[in-house]
Amino acid sequence: MKKLHYLLTGLLLFLLTVFLLPVFSVEQDMANVIGVAILMVFWWISEALPIYLTALLPMILFPLLNVMSIQQTTINYGNNVIFLFFGGFLLAKALEKWNLHRRIALSILSVTGTGPRKIILGTMLSTAILSMWISNTATAMMMLPIALSVVNLFIKDLPGGASPDVNKRNFATVMMLSVAYGANIGGIATLIGTPPNTVMAGILENTFGYQVGFSNWMLMGVPFSLLLLMGSYYLLVHLMVPVKRNALEFPREVIRQELAAMGRITQAEKRVLGIFCITALLWIFRQQLQLLPGLQGLNDTQIAIFGGFLMYLVPAASKENSGKEVALLDWSDAQSIPWGILLLFGGGLALAAAMESSGILETTANYFSRGDEKPYLMVVSLFSFSSVFLSELMSNTALATIMVPLSGSIATGLNLHPLLLAAPVTLAASAAFMLPMGTPPNAIVFASGHISIRQMVKAGFFLNLLAILLISLFATYVMPYCFNLG
Repeated sequence: MKKLHYLLTGLLLFLLTVFLLPVFSVEQDMANVIGVAILMVFWWISEALPIYLTALLPMILFPLLNVMSIQQTTINYGNNVIFLFFGGFLLAKALEKWNLHRRIALSILSVTGTGPRKIILGTMLSTAILSMWISNTATAMMMLPIALSVVNLFIKDLPGGASPDVNKRNFATVMMLSVAYGANIGGIATLIGTPPNTVMAGILENTFGYQVGFSNWMLMGVPFSLLLLMGSYYLLVHLMVPVKRNALEFPREVIRQELAAMGRITQAEKRVLGIFCITALLWIFRQQLQLLPGLQGLNDTQIAIFGGFLMYLVPAASKENSGKEVALLDWSDAQSIPWGILLLFGGGLALAAAMESSGILETTANYFSRGDEKPYLMVVSLFSFSSVFLSELMSNTALATIMVPLSGSIATGLNLHPLLLAAPVTLAASAAFMLPMGTPPNAIVFASGHISIRQMVKAGFFLNLLAILLISLFATYVMPYCFNLG
């Protein structure tokens, strides 16, 4: 019943927008696009329908409202940036299929030390490194059982069924938060690490004609993520949920036993790791490779598909007794890829294209170009603040879909490069630390039962403020040099 209420409310808002805005001298094309945007955002926030289904609305409504033809609309669902993410999904699937991601995580934990603070730091680093290449949700789901097994070592077998003391409770809480926050922060570092980054890259290329380089983004994203990760670690273990250095004893052997149980690294794991490293190096050095004859047209999407292609071509190991070769991936593995995310990207790009073709972005840019010139640091701080706290209430991908084209057009109106406002908004969309519904990793660790909503809000609020500060500083002093905009 509640979903029906949300469906009807969204439709009512759509109709009111489409019929009433022209009364206030808004062009009908603009009113139509704004109406569709409001309908999509409302259904995204209320989850009246699956968010991936809502992303298909432009295919139905834009041709009916004469905003864009069906051909102009659907071309956005086959954008090259969507295939960049698809290639990333294939690489991630190979890591998961051969359990290489677990080996990487346990290897990092085995060398971080036995103290509780070191274990927490190792967990955050492991999660963040994996999240750079695997989706935030998949990373959190993979790391949670590892973190829970470590936590259980401290709180099980207490005499008389006693409750764990404050040190053990705090350790359990911070371990859960380290998984969620590590997954959120690590994904920021690469263009394929989290959906908002890919949405931004697609919108900037389609709407503003600017291609975000994979290596350029990493040049900014990696140090940003590292600083935010270290700041989060310090705030958590020292201030928000204190964990004493020597309050608990942890046997390093447990992690080593888990690692030993996996056995020696297999031939398949070595080959997956090799292809993964080759793909990452191609992304990082793409601009240098483009200087070579015949490689001038090389782009990040081609590299991603090439990496995924190799996973289907390279055999997992030597031939079996039957003589049959098994590739690192087969097509059944691709069936479990989250295809809905790709549709969500397409819907966002279609909406951004309609906002451009109807004149909304140009009108927004012209409006801001008439205003008094404001300091860039103040503008970017305001956008970052709004996006960080909005991302607590709605999908970070949906937020980026709406805010990136608007922020880019506002930047143009202020005589700034569109990336200078679009990138901070994108970073902010992944910095939701306060509420379980902010991001899937937050919801996953909250379901563990080791953390309360009050604890997450308390810790997340200060981490949100830290993220806003770092985003504003990086956007002002670091980003122009990373993207040669200075």
